[in-house]
Amino acid sequence: MSLSDPIVAYCERTGPGLLAEPLNAASNLAFFYAAVRLWSLASRQAPRVARRLRGLAVLLALVGAGSLSFHTVATGWASILDVLFIGVFNVVFLVDFLELVARWPRARAWAAGGAFIVFDRACGLLLPAGALNGSLLYLPATLVLLVLTATALRMAPRAGRMLLRASAVFGVSLVARTLDQALCPSWSWGTHWIWHGLNAWVLLTLGVALAEEAPQSNAAPS
Repeated sequence: MSLSDPIVAYCERTGPGLLAEPLNAASNLAFFYAAVRLWSLASRQAPRVARRLRGLAVLLALVGAGSLSFHTVATGWASILDVLFIGVFNVVFLVDFLELVARWPRARAWAAGGAFIVFDRACGLLLPAGALNGSLLYLPATLVLLVLTATALRMAPRAGRMLLRASAVFGVSLVARTLDQALCPSWSWGTHWIWHGLNAWVLLTLGVALAEEAPQSNAAPS
């Protein structure tokens, strides 16, 4: 398949055209809103934390841009952008969390980020791509989020409670993503747009959870 070939992956799209997925496309505005909120929050943090939050805010906007391109252009190259920016956000947040919350040295945190990439790619090769409407491929991110939540609850309870809420909402968003095709016969709009809205909240909450550690983390060496 060529990278320019059209892809019909979600219930809402029944043919070609930039406006064939109006809800799936428009719901990506939630990512841009979340990016603005996170950037604004960064201005009230200590410099070390502010840099991390601004980086995550930029990645949040790129997640929205990548997803928007896929749900308008709907080609192979747009699908790659959609997946790529989500993956980069996941790795950067993992590294930021391990440095700011778990207090790992930078080299060790980035090594863990590399290990996550390997784990994620291995699961992508070994797990059936179409299982659960493709949602099974988010298993690595889900497992890591649960581990980070347990770590934060032990080391930084305020951030941990936020990650716990984010984990619960992410579970709901995965259900919405999974049910999209199954509900097509009775609900032509699908449910993928719900995945976008909830995920924007989840990613914003992850960033805010890092900000909860600002006073303690500011004293740590950069």
